[in-house]
Amino acid sequence: MTETFDPRTVAAGLHSLRQAGRQEATDTFALPADLDQAMEAQDLLAAADGISSNAWKVTVSPQGQAVTGPLHPYAEAVSGADIPWYPGLKFETEIAVRLGSDLPVRTGAYSRTEVVEAIAAVYLGAELLVSAVRESGSVSFLLFVADRLGNSGYVLGPKLEKSVVDTVGGTPLKVTHAGRTIYDGPAQHPKGDVLTWLVDYANDGLRPETSLKAGALITTGTLSGAIELTEPGEIDIELGNSRLSFSVSKG
Repeated sequence: MTETFDPRTVAAGLHSLRQAGRQEATDTFALPADLDQAMEAQDLLAAADGISSNAWKVTVSPQGQAVTGPLHPYAEAVSGADIPWYPGLKFETEIAVRLGSDLPVRTGAYSRTEVVEAIAAVYLGAELLVSAVRESGSVSFLLFVADRLGNSGYVLGPKLEKSVVDTVGGTPLKVTHAGRTIYDGPAQHPKGDVLTWLVDYANDGLRPETSLKAGALITTGTLSGAIELTEPGEIDIELGNSRLSFSVSKG
């Protein structure tokens, strides 16, 4: 599109679509020219959504640039979690980590071991995804970044042994939704190592100085692929001996 990109207009449009549970095609939006514009729009969308949780997702762009987006609505399963269901909603089983110490921006690269040392706790979690952009990030990844990387909710489950970040690959994982099994197989992260994208982000010299502070919760990527939830209903996850249950219901 030749239309000038205005982060406020794009953020307002994304917010309205999310509120209505609707999607629009990529070509109906003015597109960010670079990651700075995309993140400016994302910050404005997060403000419009009233996001205050210190919980984040990390991934990488098709060009290998580490990117983040806030998780919202954020719920902890112990308090009874219920996430709104919309047509097209997808689900991912994930591992989340909470930092116990800061990982400040620095010139020398962080090793994986240093990142592990900064982690205070590890959890089983579930991410819900539906983008206001019909094609998600397949046409414009930067627009997808502006749309909070498609996040539409996160449920934090039980605490796990910290060693899970090293051993979770291959762990038996079973997920049922509305009484039907939607995943039954080994836990598999797209990169093999659940910490790959977090280490990449820690070593991004352009990330905000306020990022990766002690107390931040970061989810690390899917172990089950992205599975569409065709109807509302209860979700039950079993990862090894750990279990997480919550529901998605019509908003």
